[in-house]
Amino acid sequence: MRLSAIQPVSPNRGGSISAEPRINDRIRVPEVRLVGPSGEQVGIVPLAKALELAQEYDLDLVEVAANARPPVCKLMDYGKFKYESAMKAREARKNQAHTVIKEMKLRPKIDPHDYDTKKGHVVRFLKQGDKVKITIMFRGREQSRPELGFRLLQRLASDVEDLGFIESNPKQDGRNMIMVLGPHKKKTEAMAEAREAQAARKAERQGGGQLTAEADEGAEEPAEESAEA
Repeated sequence: MRLSAIQPVSPNRGGSISAEPRINDRIRVPEVRLVGPSGEQVGIVPLAKALELAQEYDLDLVEVAANARPPVCKLMDYGKFKYESAMKAREARKNQAHTVIKEMKLRPKIDPHDYDTKKGHVVRFLKQGDKVKITIMFRGREQSRPELGFRLLQRLASDVEDLGFIESNPKQDGRNMIMVLGPHKKKTEAMAEAREAQAARKAERQGGGQLTAEADEGAEEPAEESAEA
C-alpha cells in the first residue's frame, strides 16, 4: 500500500454551501412531514405523494426544517415567498437606525456670527438624533487659556440643552478640547418625525395646487357669462 498516493480531501470540494432551501425535485428523502398551504399539518407522507400534492395545488414543495426527522416541508409559492422576504428585509434596513457622530470645530475666540452658524448645525444634528463631537482648537498662546474653551463648550451645551445633553464632559486632548453631546431624541423617533413632516409638506403642496386650480376655474365663469350677455 502506497500511502503517498492518498490525497487529503479539501473541505471546499464540491463548491460553496447554498443558503437556499431545497425545493421540489431537489429534495432527496423518502418521506417528509408535510405542512399545507394554510399551515395545516398534513402529516408524514412519502416524498412522491408530497410532490404530487404540490402539482395539484400548483405550488412548490419547500424544505423548511432540513434537520428534522423526517424533514419538514411546506407547500407554498416559493417565488412569492422570496419576493415578500426581500421586501421585508429591505424595509427593515430602511428603518434601521444607525447612530452617527457628527463633528463641529470651533475656535476659543469665535466670532458671534460664526458661533450662531455653528450652533445651528449642532441643533440640526441633534434634531436628527445624531451625536455631536465638539472640538475647540487652540493655537499659539490660546493653549495657555483652556478656560476659554471650557466656557465656550458650557455655553454651547446650555444653548442646546432642550435638544441634547453632555454625554462626554470637556477634556483636553493635546491642542484641542473635546466634548460630546448626545440627543434627547432617539434616532428612530427623529426618522419617523422627518417622514411625517415630509408627508405633511407633500400633502400641503398637493392641496395648494388643487385650490389654485379651483380658483382658476372660478375666475373663468364670470368671463363666460359676460360673453353670453
